[in-house]
Amino acid sequence: MSRSSCRVLLFALTAVAPRLLAQTPPAETPQQPAPPQPVPTPTPEPTPTPAPAPVAPAGSSKVFNPDMAVIGDFLAAAGRNRTDNPPPSFELHEAELSLQAVVDPYARADFFFSYSPEGAEVEEGFITFTSLPGKLLLKAGKLRAGFGKVNTQHTHILPWTDRPLVTQNLLGGDEGIADAGLSLARLLPIGSTFLEATAEVYRGESGVFQAPQRSDLSYVGRLRGYRDITESTNFELGSSIAYGHNGITDDTTTQLYGVDATFRWRPLRRAIYRRLLARGELVWSRAEKQSGANESFGAYVSSEYQFARRWFAGARFDVSGRAYEDVPKDKGGSLLLTFWPSEFSQVRGQYRYTKLGTGETNNEFLFQLLFSIGAHGAHTF
Repeated sequence: MSRSSCRVLLFALTAVAPRLLAQTPPAETPQQPAPPQPVPTPTPEPTPTPAPAPVAPAGSSKVFNPDMAVIGDFLAAAGRNRTDNPPPSFELHEAELSLQAVVDPYARADFFFSYSPEGAEVEEGFITFTSLPGKLLLKAGKLRAGFGKVNTQHTHILPWTDRPLVTQNLLGGDEGIADAGLSLARLLPIGSTFLEATAEVYRGESGVFQAPQRSDLSYVGRLRGYRDITESTNFELGSSIAYGHNGITDDTTTQLYGVDATFRWRPLRRAIYRRLLARGELVWSRAEKQSGANESFGAYVSSEYQFARRWFAGARFDVSGRAYEDVPKDKGGSLLLTFWPSEFSQVRGQYRYTKLGTGETNNEFLFQLLFSIGAHGAHTF
């Protein structure tokens, strides 16, 4: 092909190519799907708020379910005892049922039922008003009178298997001064010393007093002071007085005067291994009879020492006259060993020697097993 022909062909292609390209349809571009439109979520129906449950007042669980406990006191005895009523070889000396609860924000109630071979009785049953004006504390019901220390304590609280001779001879034995009445107390803090004054009035029917007439009431008063000596030791000193008719005649009365002292030592760092409790009481009695008044004196001194985590050793010396008999004083001594398997049980052995004022002597070994179930509130110490 000649050069002139090539030029003509190139010119023709240059002129026709743009038209052909303009007439060719462009390639189809795939279309992207449109994003879905959001579906409106229906507004939920408002949920009704439930009414708040009624809140039980403080202590309501105690109202319907009081603290309950049962304490058993099993006692065994061996040896010679020439008194009129020696303890038997085996006996369930006492079973105590306790019910304790808050009555309302202003008071609480305590009931203690005692079951023994002599029968069943209400040992104590009283209400305590704790919110009185003037910081007063009022109790009403049947109470163990606040005379001395031992008279206020239940049997299972004692560090011995028995009660001292002065309690048996002058204060009514196991029952003691326990009667229906009123007790009003007031705590008087004076610096680091605490004084408590108590005034009590009773019906006049107990192990000591007998009321020939309804108006023959008995009266008990007590003043005690407590003071911490160091962080490990404290001391308590108390004085008591009691007065009432004794029932021998319509006019004869009995007067009682008492002094008690308690020393406690318990080191903080070894509190579960070492402890010492020393206590003593002195009681003077003036009991009127048809032939005149009989004046008697009695006392005891005791100590209890914890020498291991669960072991305690103790001793007690007794001397006491008799309320209505003019005989030489009864004297006695005891040695004790106590083992605590747990806080709910105790095992105790006691050797007791007694020389009666009438001349007889007793040598006995007493074995005690204490066991409890349930929640038992603390007693006064």
